[in-house]
Amino acid sequence: MKRIKLETILDHTVLIIGSLIMILPIVMLLQMASTPDIETIKNGPGLVFGDQIPVNFEKAMFQADGFSGANTGVRMLYNSMILGFGFAFGKIIVGMMAAYAIVYFRLPFATMAFWIIFTTLLLPLEVRILPSYEIVQKLGMLNTYQGLIIPLIASATATFFFRQFFRSVPEELVEAARIDGAGPIKFFIDILVPLSRTMIAAMFIIMFVYGWNQYLWPTMITTEEDMFTLVRGIKQITQSIDNTNVPEYGRANLLAIIAILPPVLIVIFFQSWFVKGLTESDK
Repeated sequence: MKRIKLETILDHTVLIIGSLIMILPIVMLLQMASTPDIETIKNGPGLVFGDQIPVNFEKAMFQADGFSGANTGVRMLYNSMILGFGFAFGKIIVGMMAAYAIVYFRLPFATMAFWIIFTTLLLPLEVRILPSYEIVQKLGMLNTYQGLIIPLIASATATFFFRQFFRSVPEELVEAARIDGAGPIKFFIDILVPLSRTMIAAMFIIMFVYGWNQYLWPTMITTEEDMFTLVRGIKQITQSIDNTNVPEYGRANLLAIIAILPPVLIVIFFQSWFVKGLTESDK
């Protein structure tokens, strides 16, 4: 009989404890979404599940909260999807093109340009949000998907990772493409893009989650209720206390669980490519 090492037991114990710590808040959300709001206010989270999940699901997805009647859960989910996919695809395209120009074109001060781009990581959104908002306002892009996505699609992170990847492509491959008559655009589309699919998948996960979880920028850019995202909508529901109305914790908690699902599914779907994109060294 094979003896189990003490290190293996400790490793699995730490993993199990860590998993429970991560899962416990989600279980609490689900429990509070299954009980009446009055009971949640009186007793807080508990161990007994109720029967309010179907009712709260219908409220979360189809009931509007506001004056226009447009900010239903379905609409907010749609807006969040556009924001997440727009961020991911936009940042990947801009990052790949910037990295391609830096690596393969003999541009003066290319290295300096890269480090200037890279230093923008030190300037988070909160630092540059006022000038960004002013530009979007002057361009008339408030309450539009263009205003949500375009000002933030430039990504130093994606540019850095794609630059490192492109620099690892063998020079022989570049020479072979030149001999075959492939121009810059053909080389980029037919060779570099297929070779970069694992890196694209890794960047897609990071950028999708980043865009999906945006709260401050959509709050400033969108004032019309039909443009609200899930993250903003959840906050609004928990703050909607009017006269004697009870806060709809069940509806908000269930909407929070729904908001968790798309990023989780994206990570699960691209998991193997994500690991390869960040760890592969042989291209």
